[in-house]
Amino acid sequence: MYHVGVQTLPQDVLAYIRKLVLLKTGDRVGVAVSGGADSVALLRLLLDLRGELGIVLSVVHFNHQLRGAESDEDERFVRELARHQELELHSESGNVATHAEEKHLSLETAAREMRYQFFRRLLLGGTVNRIATAHTLDDQAETVLLRIARGAGSRGLAGIYPQLTVSTQHSALSIQSAATIVRPLLSTRRKDLEAYLQGLGQNWREDSSNRDLRHARNRVRHGILPRMERHLNPAVREALAETAEIARAEENYWEQEVSRVLPADAKGVIKLAVLADLPLALQRRVVRAAAESVGLRLDFRHVERILGLASNAGGVKSVGLPDGWTVSRSKGELQFKTESPGAPELSYEYRLPVPGTVDAPAIKTRFEALLVSGKAAKEYNPEHLLDRAGLSGELCVRNWRAGDRFWPAHTKRLKKIKELLQERHVTGPERKLWPVVTSGTEVVWIRGFPVTASLRPKTGTEAVVIRETPQTKSKAKLGLT
Repeated sequence: MYHVGVQTLPQDVLAYIRKLVLLKTGDRVGVAVSGGADSVALLRLLLDLRGELGIVLSVVHFNHQLRGAESDEDERFVRELARHQELELHSESGNVATHAEEKHLSLETAAREMRYQFFRRLLLGGTVNRIATAHTLDDQAETVLLRIARGAGSRGLAGIYPQLTVSTQHSALSIQSAATIVRPLLSTRRKDLEAYLQGLGQNWREDSSNRDLRHARNRVRHGILPRMERHLNPAVREALAETAEIARAEENYWEQEVSRVLPADAKGVIKLAVLADLPLALQRRVVRAAAESVGLRLDFRHVERILGLASNAGGVKSVGLPDGWTVSRSKGELQFKTESPGAPELSYEYRLPVPGTVDAPAIKTRFEALLVSGKAAKEYNPEHLLDRAGLSGELCVRNWRAGDRFWPAHTKRLKKIKELLQERHVTGPERKLWPVVTSGTEVVWIRGFPVTASLRPKTGTEAVVIRETPQTKSKAKLGLT
């Protein structure tokens, strides 16, 4: 059995990589190795395939410091593995428990944030242009099942994507690199990887926390899925993984359809005549997208109530929504509005000199851009500092706009600002007026969030810090653009 696994598994993985074009000739691939069976198998497989793929390999390891001596032993194991295979090692450690406490995150979420922040630094710094992680078909099945249980639609059922693009567009560079995180093992079972390693005589480390049933994923892995295999479908993991693949393709299709029907500048307005001609599935997605354009996420029941309003069922003129919003039917349109009467519909934008100050009367706040360096920089939280050399254009203070995106440090991906504010429970008129600072076309600062890791200054370089103070009443005159 092991001989067959050793002979066939590399070619199966190669076929998957080529089918989805996960790796290309000349790629510098950092293999994320924790020391567990999945990641060690990924490294050994890519070592076997590197000649055929034409790639350059290195090893990436992040020590989460969660299991004391056991975590340190994992790091020593990975270091020795890299040395034995004559591969360069990129390693880093971080106190996940402290980060989780400071940011009010679960340990799992905090670990993922710190790990992916490390990956992103390697990608942005040009150390590698691909990072391969060892997510398996089993991981995919567990993710889909967890999301079903939590009430996900097809967007959630898409599960783990085979590749995640990391934006490396820097204000000082007019290029967009194709740095990505790739998952070459998403079609491979964990048990096949272990058999492969046994056939090679390759050992690995066991993470004791993977047996901790306090974690929902471990309960699914060790209890729920094995029972489903025994009592419902022996191939339930493959079925769930196939569901994710189908959902991803459908999401891509529906996103294109929604963008065709709902103009980018619609901002919470839907033409009733257009909506009425659409099939029900597309109606639901258009309603959801229109709500998201104003920073509002809807449950299924809210979408159905809005569609009832659109069809004039019961003669209702408006529907109440979460976070102080309503949607009303008027003049052939559905319009999303804040519920509070007289709520300001404001937009503002002010130039912020560096160094210098500017008043933002719309939110009664003064913004100051300070230049700091050397010892002075050490007095500030590094998460609040921006690399002066990395700011390409003049700074502007404005409220965020639909489509704006930002990548706060300690998070794994670029997100829409409306999603970030939703997660922080910023609602109503305050959300609309939430300030950002831009450099050229790039959002480089948002109130309440750490700056993007790629824009943090290196030691000894000049930095910019943005400060806010309440504006004095005498200067708080409305001046909007």
